[in-house]
Amino acid sequence: MSFVVAAPEVVVAAASDLAGIGSAIGAANAAAAVPTMGVLAAGADEVSAAVADLFGAHAQAYQALSAQAALFHEQFVHAMTAGAGAYAGAEAADAAALDVLNGPFQALFGRPLIGDGANGAPGQPGGPGGLLYGNGGNGGNGGIGQPGGAGGDAGLIGNGGNGGIGGPGRPALPVVPAGSADCSSATAATAVPADSVPDPSALPVGSAGPVEPPSGCSAMAGPAGPAGSARPASRAGPAAPAAPADCCTATAATAAMSHREPPTAERAVTPG
Repeated sequence: MSFVVAAPEVVVAAASDLAGIGSAIGAANAAAAVPTMGVLAAGADEVSAAVADLFGAHAQAYQALSAQAALFHEQFVHAMTAGAGAYAGAEAADAAALDVLNGPFQALFGRPLIGDGANGAPGQPGGPGGLLYGNGGNGGNGGIGQPGGAGGDAGLIGNGGNGGIGGPGRPALPVVPAGSADCSSATAATAVPADSVPDPSALPVGSAGPVEPPSGCSAMAGPAGPAGSARPASRAGPAAPAAPADCCTATAATAAMSHREPPTAERAVTPG
């Protein structure tokens, strides 16, 4: 045996719609009564008079049937309205009895003994069904970037609720181009051709002092190593312009000798 479910508010709305349809049909029948029941004869002869009488008789029969149909329609509307009221009264009485029965279980276990769980709000889980009998409530659908709510648990007899549908994902954040960071206008110093650098043998040998960092940079240059610890630099052609450097991570140039390294060891003094 299948269950019969009736929503009183839906039945009342349907009865109201039917009443409106009956009123519209009654108004149309009243407007058509005079011209159809009093058809004039097309001529003074007997045939025209007989045709007019025939049309008038059909119009009178139609009006009689319409009156009976309107009466039946009105009775049907009243029956639907009364049925909706009866369903609403029965549900109210049942709800009161169930509240008395389910009250202690709701207080102890957080769910009733008998009854279906309520559907969840958007993104929230559905309510659990009764411990003994009841279906779980459906989970609410999720909003933007939010998962849907889980379906409520069923009781000993019943079915669990359906989970809610997850919401659409959040829009992706815009990607900042790599060259648009701060200090992007700072560039490395232009390289000097190797031919224009003086011979390192003619330069004094000593420890390099601290070098001031470029303006806008927080990184300090590291201490320079001993002058005689590098290999002799080989002659090279003109160097290409250096690529733009990140001002916030680049260290300052140590000295004018950065484009040409000093010799490996101190120059030996030969006896005269």
